[in-house]
Amino acid sequence: MKLPEVDGGKLLARLDVDPRLACALVCGSVAAVVIVKWTRRRQITRRIEERRRERAQNLQEMQEALLHFRRQHPSDHSESILSLSLPALTEKLREGSLSPESVLYTYMGKAMEVTQEVNCVTEFIQECKAQLQEVKQMKEKGLLYGVPVSIKEHINLKGTRSSCGLVQYLNIEVEEDSVIVQVLKKQGAIVFAKTNVPQAIYSFETSNPLFGQTVNPVNHTKLPAGSTGGEGALIGGGGSILGIGSDLGGSIRVPASFCGISGFKPTVPRLSNIGVPTPLKGLLPVLLGLGPMARDVDSLALCMKALLCDHMFRLDPSVPPIPFRDEVYLSTTPLRIGYYDTDGYTRPAPCMRRAIHETKALLEEAGHTLVPFIPPRIDYAVEELFLKVLFADGCDILHEELKQNIIDPNLKEPYFLYQLSNFAKRILAFVVKPVFKRFASMMKAACGVRTVKELWKKNAAVQSYTEEFISKWRMLNLDVVLCPVLGPAFNKGYPGNLMVTASSTILYNILNFPAGVLPVSTVTEEDERELKDFKGHHNDFWDKEYKKAMERGVGLPVAVQCVALPWQDELCLQFMKEVERLTQEKRKRK
Repeated sequence: MKLPEVDGGKLLARLDVDPRLACALVCGSVAAVVIVKWTRRRQITRRIEERRRERAQNLQEMQEALLHFRRQHPSDHSESILSLSLPALTEKLREGSLSPESVLYTYMGKAMEVTQEVNCVTEFIQECKAQLQEVKQMKEKGLLYGVPVSIKEHINLKGTRSSCGLVQYLNIEVEEDSVIVQVLKKQGAIVFAKTNVPQAIYSFETSNPLFGQTVNPVNHTKLPAGSTGGEGALIGGGGSILGIGSDLGGSIRVPASFCGISGFKPTVPRLSNIGVPTPLKGLLPVLLGLGPMARDVDSLALCMKALLCDHMFRLDPSVPPIPFRDEVYLSTTPLRIGYYDTDGYTRPAPCMRRAIHETKALLEEAGHTLVPFIPPRIDYAVEELFLKVLFADGCDILHEELKQNIIDPNLKEPYFLYQLSNFAKRILAFVVKPVFKRFASMMKAACGVRTVKELWKKNAAVQSYTEEFISKWRMLNLDVVLCPVLGPAFNKGYPGNLMVTASSTILYNILNFPAGVLPVSTVTEEDERELKDFKGHHNDFWDKEYKKAMERGVGLPVAVQCVALPWQDELCLQFMKEVERLTQEKRKRK
C-alpha cells in the first residue's frame, strides 16, 4: 500500500504552528540530546579517571608497604623463593623454613615489576596484610598455607569491585567473598591481587578503558589473549605462583597457551561459580567454569585438591561432593590416546601442528597407544551450537552492558555486531554469504533465537551433539585426547575479531569436558618460514587475518591441549603430567 505524501509546510499550517517555533523546538531537541550525551560521556570519563587515580594510589601504598618490609628484613631470598614450585613452596611454608610474610612480599614485589611492564594487575589487595595475620594464627595449616594467590578481576573478593571492565559497576563494592575465595582462605591462601580482563569479559583481547591493555610477558609486541589474559600475563611473567581464572570458550586455556604456562578448565560445576558475576549470567547450555593457572601441572593438581574439600561442598551444595582422587592422578597405567592436529575448522599454525606430532611420538615411545580421532561436525558445533547459544538473545544483553560505556578500541568490531538490528544482520549475512560464508554464519547466529521453543531445540541439540561425540570416543575406546590449542601469541589488534579461530577450545566448553593446556615447545625459524604459505581451511578474510596475527612469533611458547571425558578431571591432569614429564626429559636430553 502506497502511503500518502505529506507536505511539511501545509501540515504546520493546518496545526497552526509557527514554523520558526517548530524549527526552534527541533533544534532545541537536537541540542538537548547532544548535551545529554556529552554530559554522560563526561561523567563516564570522570569515573574512569577517578578509578585510575585510585589504582595509582593503591600501587603506591603497596610499594610503601613492600619497602617497609624490606627495610625490616634486609636479607633477600627472593630469587630462591621465586624459583620454587608450588608443592615445594607449600612444604617449606608448612615446615616453617619460609615465613608467609617473606613469600607474600616477595611475590608482591615481583608482581609490581611485572605489572609495570605488561599492565596486568588491576588492584593489589590491601587486606592481604590482615589475611597474613589470620593465616599465621591458623591452628590447622591448610594445603595452601601461606601461598599468595591472584584472581581474575570479576571473581568477588570482599571490599573490592568486580567491574568486568565496565564503568557502571565501578562503585559497587563487593560485600562477601565468592565461594572460591572463601575456600582458598580456608586452605591458608592469601589473595593478594586481582588481574585484568577484557571489557564485558567476552573477548580474546585483554583491554578495557578502566585499566588499559595488557601485553604478553614473553614478547611485549604480542598479546596474552583473554579473557583471563591478566592472570596469564602475571603468572607467565613470574609475578604469581597460582591464579584462578574463568573459561567460557577457552579463556583459561588460550592465555595459558599464549603466555607459556599451564591452565586447567575442570568439568562444570566441579568448582563453585557462586560469587562470580558476568554479563551473561543466565547462559546455561554453555557454562562458565573456574579453574587454576600455574607454571606446572603439579601446581594445578595441588590447587584442585585443596579446593575440592568439605568446605566447598558445604558452601555450595550444587557442587558434587567428589574429593580429588590422588590414585587417578598418580597412576602410571598406559593410556589409549586419541589425537588430531586440526579440527577441520581452524587450521593451527605450523608450530602448533608440529607440537602435536612431536608429543605423539614421545607418548608412543613411552608405551602409550595413539589413535587418530576426528571431532564430528565441528563447523556445526561452533556456528550452530556455541555462537547461537552465546548470542541467543540477539546480543541484546552485551549491547545493553556496553552502550553505557566508552567502547574500548579493541572491541569496536564486536560492538558493531552487537548493536545491529536482527534485520540488518540477516541482510548483511545474505549479501556476504557468496564470498565470506563463515562471516555470514556468524551474522545469522548473532540474530539469536526467536522463540522459547527454538531455544529449547538448541539446548536439545547441544545434548544430542554431546552424545554423538561421546559415542565416537567410546567406539575407539579412548581414555583421553591430545589436540591443538590456539597459538602462538597474536600481534596487537587482532584477537577482538578472531574469536572464531578458537574452535579448538570452544568445542570442549560446548561438551563440558575437562581440558588443560601446557607448553611443550617454542616457535622456530622453520615454523616462521612455513607460516608464509599458510592459507587455513577456508582461505577467507579471517584466515588471512589469522595468519597476520601469528607472524613474527619466533621464540614464543607453543602448547598442546589435553582432554578427558566429563568428571574425569584427575585423569586429564594425569595425562597433562605425563606430557609435561616426557617434554622435560626430551629437553634434558637435548
